[in-house]
Amino acid sequence: MVASAICGRGMRRIMARPILIMPVLLMPLIFVLSFTGAFVSLTRVEGYGTDNVFNWMAVYAAMQGAVFAGVGGASTTAEDIENGFFDRLLLTPGSRVPILVGTMAYSALRSTIPTTGVLLVSALGGLRLPGGPLALVTVYVATAGMASAFCLLGLAVVYRFRTMRSMILIQVCGFSSMFLSTGQVPIHFMNGWLHAVARVNPVTNVLRFARQGFLGDLTWTMTWP
Repeated sequence: MVASAICGRGMRRIMARPILIMPVLLMPLIFVLSFTGAFVSLTRVEGYGTDNVFNWMAVYAAMQGAVFAGVGGASTTAEDIENGFFDRLLLTPGSRVPILVGTMAYSALRSTIPTTGVLLVSALGGLRLPGGPLALVTVYVATAGMASAFCLLGLAVVYRFRTMRSMILIQVCGFSSMFLSTGQVPIHFMNGWLHAVARVNPVTNVLRFARQGFLGDLTWTMTWP
């Protein structure tokens, strides 16, 4: 009950103040438009994985939106701590785990907004689904998981520093983890330290899972590498 109330409160805030969701929606749209324009020539390079740049970049932009959604969920808790509402939440009887779960669920639901926006814009640009409808399932599962993960990371920082200013640490972490992955090019296009970092970066595996239905058929090997 507490978890659903916290999640519902977050979604009601978005509906009451749509400006809160604009950065989460607009930034991924800017990414998909700018990256598809900048990297379109790579589709003519053998081994890129697809001849449609939207099929590669749409998932990357959606994952960026999921990171923003997770950070936004944690930022809500930071705001509640600063205005004193979080102290009242701690007075609720029972376990405090539902407070954490509710914030994660809010972040996961919040991630569906930029993901849907990116997919719609990419569809207008010629996005294809070689893997069929299941391709959409994988990308929504991946973005919800990414939002939840960065929400947890953000909450760990917020609970420690108890201020909104601390969220800059998670934003830097999010940007770094996305750019040091296979977001823009396949891993075999990289060399040197970037290849080594992308190879061990967990985001690379998440992108592989989410992107598989946009590049071909879904397989268990790609789902659970």
